Amino acid sequence: MVDILVNLTSLAFEMRRLISKGYVLTVLAPNDEAMAKLTTDQLSESGASEQNNVLSSDSRVPNGGKYVQFSEEIHEDGRISVQRIDGVLIPPEEIKLVPKATPVPKVVSKQSLAAGTNLLDANALLLNDVVHGSVDFKGRPVTRSLSGGWKSAFFIIGVEMAERFAYYGISSNLISYLTGPLGQSTATAAENVNAWSGTSMIFPLLGAFVADSFLGRFRTIVIASGLYILALGFLSLSAALYSFKSSDCHFAANSTACSPPQFQIIFFFFSLYLFALAQGGHKPCLQAFGADQFDEQDPKECKDKSSFFNWWYFSMNSGIVVALFVLTYIQDNLSWGLGFGIPCIIMCLALIIFLLGTMTYRFRIQSDERNPFVRIGQVFLNAARNWRTTPEAISKEEEAQGILPYQGSQQLKFLYKALLAPDGSKEDGKVCSITEIEEAKAVLRLVPIWTTCLGYAIVFSQSSTLFTKQGVTMDRSITSSLQIPAASLQSFISIAIVVFIPIYERILVPIARAITGKPSGIMMLQRIGTGIFLSFLSMVIAALVERERLKTAAEYGLVDVPKATVPMSVWWLLPQYLIFGVADVFTMVGLQEFFYDQVPDELKSIGLALYLSIFGIGNFLSSFLISMVEKATSGPGRDSWFSDNLNRAHFDYFYWLLAGLSAAAFAAYLYIAKSYIYNRRNRL
Repeated sequence: MVDILVNLTSLAFEMRRLISKGYVLTVLAPNDEAMAKLTTDQLSESGASEQNNVLSSDSRVPNGGKYVQFSEEIHEDGRISVQRIDGVLIPPEEIKLVPKATPVPKVVSKQSLAAGTNLLDANALLLNDVVHGSVDFKGRPVTRSLSGGWKSAFFIIGVEMAERFAYYGISSNLISYLTGPLGQSTATAAENVNAWSGTSMIFPLLGAFVADSFLGRFRTIVIASGLYILALGFLSLSAALYSFKSSDCHFAANSTACSPPQFQIIFFFFSLYLFALAQGGHKPCLQAFGADQFDEQDPKECKDKSSFFNWWYFSMNSGIVVALFVLTYIQDNLSWGLGFGIPCIIMCLALIIFLLGTMTYRFRIQSDERNPFVRIGQVFLNAARNWRTTPEAISKEEEAQGILPYQGSQQLKFLYKALLAPDGSKEDGKVCSITEIEEAKAVLRLVPIWTTCLGYAIVFSQSSTLFTKQGVTMDRSITSSLQIPAASLQSFISIAIVVFIPIYERILVPIARAITGKPSGIMMLQRIGTGIFLSFLSMVIAALVERERLKTAAEYGLVDVPKATVPMSVWWLLPQYLIFGVADVFTMVGLQEFFYDQVPDELKSIGLALYLSIFGIGNFLSSFLISMVEKATSGPGRDSWFSDNLNRAHFDYFYWLLAGLSAAAFAAYLYIAKSYIYNRRNRL
């Protein structure tokens, strides 16, 4: 007989695993007293201890002084015999007292095991299959083979593709709708687009707070999807009910005759900001929920999680490319109502797809401790109130009392002041634990990285504004009768991403993995820094191309003919778009993975919201920078860098300014990244 000695809690997980595979299991005990003992032990040992796995056939696994010994034989009706409970031998003849087991859909015996595999090994595999810290949608323990991983991630990635299709279906052509049907000036429309874009990138902070503190990610995603559908329906209704025929404006005596009713404008902007709010709840939670489907403690799933962020960004940009080509054409040439209505239908389908995957999802077990935001806020508050207290003295005192089992990171030592209550006492509920302080430090240490990435975000915002304005003045002919729309040039960033991600995943990562020995190939901060450098290179190329465009305009005498097409192919812009796309693969994906991985477990959504807020603040900073440069360079008798006549403007000077800003941000980033200590050394 092979003795299999298992922690009783692990036994429960093992039995659930076999049942999920179709076996009906009956644990045999000689009498009611022994069965009661087994049940009592199982319930009482849920916190016991390190012995979660089967060790060896001749070992005894202590579990509060109790153990269970099983027979190697698995009965043909699916039952497992218990031979000993806490050292008490169970006579085989007493097995007949157990009621008959129910019919079973499968039959198993030790002969069904693979050659060379004993029952001990089989049980070890089953126990290792349990994903600790996660449950299914009904709160039951989950197994690795039946839940999570790519089987769940594919549902979530599909939803993300649909969501990005819907989002860019509105945002990419928003300025055209504002200057067209809503009749706004270019300046006013640009201000409104910048304000909305920045707000839509800030709202994820609110959505993440609600998810991590109250609703959880799954419910937040479902509610946000409902708001998404409602907002898109309102936008479609606004465009359909208040559309104006071209003939009405054609015969109008003045432009005010074409102005829409004030109610339409209010209703449209209400719908637009409801759309931004829904995106704020949907975006960070969906990505964090997708990453939750991979177990960091499993080597294979740990590697798969890094791949998940790559394929997430691949699918996201696939949706963007389709939106830029299909929806912009429909909106410009067919109907704004239809152009807004299609994303609404797509989001309805996305919600259905997301719900279809419910049975496969893993849900992180939420801690019963205080709200994570409250805990972290209390740390900062206590540390501020105890600003006169010496942190070294507090650390020594707490360590002497056994409260501080290890000396934590030497960074941000002032937060150790939170170890004492503001009144100097150590009353429970007033002092912060070392774990809470480490959580606060983990969040605070992200701020320098967040700050140095703002330069990248400012550069990123130019791809949808100034790059497009450059393209408008250039030769965009594909054939003698076909031109590429200037706004569609943005799609080359997404195309570059879609093409480069498989190259990065299948070629570069394996090579880097072989060199560094790390599952992800290179460290997250190295990946981000590579993209920041490429964005600097993109700005240099953009400045050189713009200088060439201005030179060509001067050579052909077009300096004072702003509406003339400069005889220079628009494909000169392709390198700056493509390099920017490759930069996104490094920096955007790296930032997503970094801000998810380096925050405490209960703040995953807020981590991804922090990543998105980089680009929200970057939008606002870009608008502010353009405004300041406009004021500084304009004046009587001179053209500003952003003159309406682009042949007299100097986008090239602005690009050089951004290149310098990007270089400075890159230098600061290198300095900070070099001293950064990863929160989890196994996840680099």
